[in-house]
Amino acid sequence: MIYTFFICFIAGIGAGLGTGFAGMSAAAVISPMLITFLHVEPYTAVGIALASDVLASAVSAYTYGKNKNLDIRNGLVMMASVLCFTLVGSYLSSLLPGTAMGGFSTFMTLFLGIKFIVKPVMTTKANMEGVSAKKRLIQSLACGSLIGLICGFVGAGGGMMMLLILTSVLGYELKTAVGTSVFIMTFTALTGSVSHFAIGGMPDPVILILCVLSTLLWARIAAKFANKASPIVLNRATGVVLTVLGVAILAVNYL
Repeated sequence: MIYTFFICFIAGIGAGLGTGFAGMSAAAVISPMLITFLHVEPYTAVGIALASDVLASAVSAYTYGKNKNLDIRNGLVMMASVLCFTLVGSYLSSLLPGTAMGGFSTFMTLFLGIKFIVKPVMTTKANMEGVSAKKRLIQSLACGSLIGLICGFVGAGGGMMMLLILTSVLGYELKTAVGTSVFIMTFTALTGSVSHFAIGGMPDPVILILCVLSTLLWARIAAKFANKASPIVLNRATGVVLTVLGVAILAVNYL
């Protein structure tokens, strides 16, 4: 029992910090930890990770929204587009067996971590407001379609893809990008976890509750810190968290 608590708590730390700082999916951290150390069946582990994402993303989105770092209007458009095209991507992937990219999410985490350290996102809200509402709406629709297609085809990397596109393509200020990303993740994770449990059955309640609570706690801490930090400090902190998590996941999976 103590061993189970320790593994779930450590997994929750990584998942919560990743969610609160960068809108990262808990599945990238919790799944490999549960599979490797607690021998949880992979499909069930992903379901537990997605369930952990729901409250952690929701409380992070609330914190970012309270600090006016959340674009709900365009977030809803992107979310609808992501959900629809994830189904399309999943269908296309089923027609081409063997095309799934196993380490996509991990390498995306590492890439973004290094990027935020080397080249911080210094876009301001004033820059964001310079884009017309119509153009932003079209961009959200198009980019949501691309994210959904890639996530459905590859099977991973949704949170990281959203953060990359929101900051690098749509030109979002970092805090608003993370706030919008966790807002979308709340609903996509809820959809994913419900479908996983409906198909695979309910997981071990102890592991589920421990992972959910630990992820929620650390996501709340990370989100509160992120909203008070200066842009350069937030970029560096996000970069360090993502880089450490990327290296840790690689070590768990391949060493």
